Parts: sequence; C-alpha cells; structure tokens
Amino acid sequence: MRAKAIVDLSAIKHNVKSLQDRAQVPVMAVLKADAYGHGLIPVARAALEGGAQWLGTALLSESIAIREAGITQPRVMSWLTPPGENFQQAISLNIDLSASSLDVLDEIAAAARMLGQPARVHLEVDTGMTRGGALGQWSDLVSATEKYVSSGLIKCAGVWSHFARADEPGHPANAAQRTSFDEALTIAEVLKPEVRHLSNSAATLVDAQARYDLVRTGIAMYGLSPDVTTMGSAAKYNLLPAMSLTAKLLLVKDVPGGVAVSYGGTAITKSATKVGVVAMGYADGVPRHASNSLSVSVDGKVVPVLGRICMDQFVIDLGRDSLSKAGDDVLLFGDGGPSVDDWAAASGTINYEIVTRIGPRVERVYR
Repeated sequence: MRAKAIVDLSAIKHNVKSLQDRAQVPVMAVLKADAYGHGLIPVARAALEGGAQWLGTALLSESIAIREAGITQPRVMSWLTPPGENFQQAISLNIDLSASSLDVLDEIAAAARMLGQPARVHLEVDTGMTRGGALGQWSDLVSATEKYVSSGLIKCAGVWSHFARADEPGHPANAAQRTSFDEALTIAEVLKPEVRHLSNSAATLVDAQARYDLVRTGIAMYGLSPDVTTMGSAAKYNLLPAMSLTAKLLLVKDVPGGVAVSYGGTAITKSATKVGVVAMGYADGVPRHASNSLSVSVDGKVVPVLGRICMDQFVIDLGRDSLSKAGDDVLLFGDGGPSVDDWAAASGTINYEIVTRIGPRVERVYR
C-alpha cells in the first residue's frame, strides 16, 4: 500500500468517553470534513460506541450519508445549509437543520409543508464571531419560528452559537459571548428549545460555564488539542491521537555532497548521503509550503525533508549509513515519530488543517 492513514477507532471511543466524563452533558460528535479526515462512517459508529448521543456535520450531504449508512439513531444535525438544499430529504431522514436567516427558515418550513412532516430546526445566533448566526434579525427569526411552531411545520430543536476564542482560556471575549448567548436565549424562551449549545472542543475542555445542555466536540474527539500553545497538549486532557500516517519508500540511492534536490534546487546536500523518495505528495495532503521544514521517521529515526514537496512524492535525507531500502515504511506522523502538532508548526498552520487535508488517494485503515 503506497500510503495509508491508520485510524485507531479505540482512541475515538476513549476520547468521546473522556469528553463525556468531563462535560457531564451529552456530547455531539462532530464529523464534518469526512470526520476530520478520519473517515465519516467508521468514526460515526465508533463515536456512538464511545457514548456520543448526537452526531453533527457541516454539510447536509454528510448527514444524509450517515442516515443512508443505516445509522438511524441518534439525532444528527447539519448546520451549513444554504438556500436551495434538499430540505425535504433532510426532514424525511430525520435530520436536524440549522437556520440563521429568514430565507433558510422559510425554505425549511415550505419543505415541511410539502412533505407533511415537521422539521426539527436549531436557530443559530451570532454572539460575537461575526460568521454564522443571526445578529440584527434575531428577534424577527424567533418570531417567525414561533409562527411556524404554532402551525406545526417546525419543532424548535435547539438554539446555538459558536465561540471565536474559546481556545484562549480567560479571554474576555468568551465571557462576552456567554452573556450574548444568555440574552438570545431569553428572547427565544417562548420557543422552548430542546437543547442549548455553545461549546466547541476548547470550551468543553476548559469552560464549565459554557456547557449548557450539549457540547459539540470536533478536534478533541480525534485526540488533538484545540491549541497546544494556549491550552497545552492533548495528553493533558486524557485524549489519544487517533491517526498515524505512513507511506512507502519508492527509491533509496547514494548521492554526493553539493547536489541540488527537487524542483528549484532549494536544498543542497551538505555531504555525501543517502536520500529516499517517499511516494506521497501535496496531492495527498503533504503541505508543499512546509518544504525543507518537515520531518518524518524512518526506522525510529527522525529525518528531514530535502527540497520542495512535489505533487506525488518528496525526498528525505536518510543519512550516509542508513540501511533503509525501497519498500520500507516511512512514518510521516504518529506514535513513534513527529506528531500532527509538529507538522502543523513546521507548516505554519493548525493541526485541524493537517488531518483534514489528507486526501482520498490515501487509504484509511481501521483498527
């Protein structure tokens, strides 16, 4: 197998249980972006076995895929649903929807009317992130929802919002968002929402005041810290990384010192050495902008990437005395090698991006 992402489903189960124990309220396992690159359906099943009582996705197609895989329970919520989505199919599959505008709310209600079945809707309020959620229209959105509830077209399944800086514990913006959320809840009391939810992974881990009736856990469920700089490592919170990434050595060869490596000659060998060509590249999710910065592990030894990362391959410096040969495994990240956080630091990005960008050409192997 040229390249594979090994996903430890027992780690997913462990992490869900650990988060549940910490939160003491139901956990929504967030499965957007193909379960953060780990695989939508296998992770959904593992999360349920770990104790998750809700599943959440960004795209409606992801929630539909969960239902079509035979996962009929528990509640599944989809929140990135612009006008024009197939709301009738969502309602018929018992998928909870989100509305943050009158346009979307009206379309959902129209779909419910056509289907003859009420839609379960979570109203999203903007409490300070200035991204999703109603802001100036909140009272109007609540009033419109109240009318649809009275007519039997909509059930208010929840009211929710999203933190902007929960991964900065103690930042005043977090308290301000909680206050804004409480104010929005007061306005929405007339709807009697089933659940109120604000916490993401970071808030679940460090902000007990923000847990309300339900927490949405994404990155933490995969055993990664929301921010290692401000919050510390995942191990601090009893979380286990679930993914390791490996690829095969395509070629090993001796090269002299002073030769240029890969496109543009951005790396020059300092002395005679052995280089290995790894059969994986930026088309698979290895970040090109981390050329000459990343490290990988071969036979338990951490070695550097040499030169630019190419579409399907990159070069590593194995060292003059290496016994590695073509066909050997290279550990790109995971237990015994560099971590996802190491890769994120070398790439100038966050661990979320590293795992979610592992592409479909990389086979997922579950254990």
